[in-house]
Amino acid sequence: MKTDSDIQKDVIAELNWEPSISAEQIGVTVKDGIVTLTGHVRSFAEKWESEQAAMRVSGVRALAVEIDVTLPGSSQRHDGDIARSVENVLEWASYLPKDSVSVMVENGWITLTGEVEWGYQRQAAVAAVRYLMGVTGVSDNITIRPSISISAVKADIEAALKRGAKADAEKISVAVHGSDVTLTGTVRSWQERHLARTSAWSTPGVRNVVDNINVIF
Repeated sequence: MKTDSDIQKDVIAELNWEPSISAEQIGVTVKDGIVTLTGHVRSFAEKWESEQAAMRVSGVRALAVEIDVTLPGSSQRHDGDIARSVENVLEWASYLPKDSVSVMVENGWITLTGEVEWGYQRQAAVAAVRYLMGVTGVSDNITIRPSISISAVKADIEAALKRGAKADAEKISVAVHGSDVTLTGTVRSWQERHLARTSAWSTPGVRNVVDNINVIF
């Protein structure tokens, strides 16, 4: 079992290892396995990469992010310019139906709304705009439109978990209410938790996934 000090050292090392992050600008504290990141970064993409780096470290039970995005002068853009860039990126995306996602930008913060058929389309839309210059944050308000009967969803998700998570699939329970899926149980790493959540989102007809899975080391 890792101590808080061990986790802190590993998170700092992971931040230093990630080339897209200026690790010297980020502070790391740990209490009872809960990691808090503080400091200032130069882009929203760097903030997001910092979160992902911390979550890759074993022993991290939860993550609190108190990082501010402070754009340098060369990266600051008007909201109208950012909105046009977002619309262009989404328009050229082959995975999105035309005009399925609407865009609003306020003080560099992008809000995406609309309706798509698949979870991967929703995730890809967010990923496409995350790295644009001038972005200070992204809110994902895109919903999923069920395209098939939801009755087979539970069996499809459980089968996907067994293919990917192997033994730990038996420790994950899947509950379906309408088009909402709730995952409960325990896994041994953040990666396995991410796999379970991704498997749920990859099932057609799922509009929302509630992840109540605990990571136990």
